[in-house]
Amino acid sequence: MAEIQVNGVSLYYEARGSGPSVVLVHGSWSDADSWARVVPGLAEQAAVVTYDRRGHSRSDDLLTQGSVYEDAADLAGLIQGLALGPAFVCGDSYGSLVALRLAAARPDLLRGLAVHEPPGTSMLLADPDLRPIATAFAGRIAAVRELLEQAESAAAAELFVESLAFGPGAWAQLPAPIRHTYIRNAPTYLDELRDPDALDLDLTALARYTEPALLTQSDDNAPMYGEVLDMIDLALPKAERHLYAGAGHAPHLSQPEEWVRVTLPRILG
Repeated sequence: MAEIQVNGVSLYYEARGSGPSVVLVHGSWSDADSWARVVPGLAEQAAVVTYDRRGHSRSDDLLTQGSVYEDAADLAGLIQGLALGPAFVCGDSYGSLVALRLAAARPDLLRGLAVHEPPGTSMLLADPDLRPIATAFAGRIAAVRELLEQAESAAAAELFVESLAFGPGAWAQLPAPIRHTYIRNAPTYLDELRDPDALDLDLTALARYTEPALLTQSDDNAPMYGEVLDMIDLALPKAERHLYAGAGHAPHLSQPEEWVRVTLPRILG
């Protein structure tokens, strides 16, 4: 176990391998362990750092309202504190939004970026043609939030997994430790939902990020993610796309060998 003090909180992190530095940023509900299936493949040729975002699992929880800005600042502090910069940063889901925030705010800390299906629903609301897609997705989030507001963490976690993340029946198929992690970290998702800027991005600021960016999605997931990536793609000068077949919302879990095969060359490049 290792910890680093960043912005007034202690963050749990793990480091493995040697070579070009890469930091993996987990999504909502989960923690550093969610990357376990891809770390060995990356660590053969890169220095890989995973960490629990503030409030999650083994990292400090200040019990105050957090923000995506804090998460981005924590990522910056981690990169600087461990002397990793400029680093290649990979983000999954909400972790993608954190990584993209950092790219917009501190492009000097990144030499490359890979993000999978950022849930930037707020970005779509301004476009009348896309607003129905965002509204439908927000409706499913609202049902999860209602359970969280009632402190029904287990029910909320199950509904999130089956209606937003992985699909019907997925909760029972998850290993018990992962289900436990989701339930334990349930309050952090409510915290994210209470942050008005959590699911938005400043595309004008992001356009100043000029390093390579890999934007990925899966062909069996919500169309909303593709619309969000289209907007990000237009903003970034050096974006490229990759479409996973049948990988769902977490290809690093469902298809770890392909995820490494797609991502590692960008990290090394």
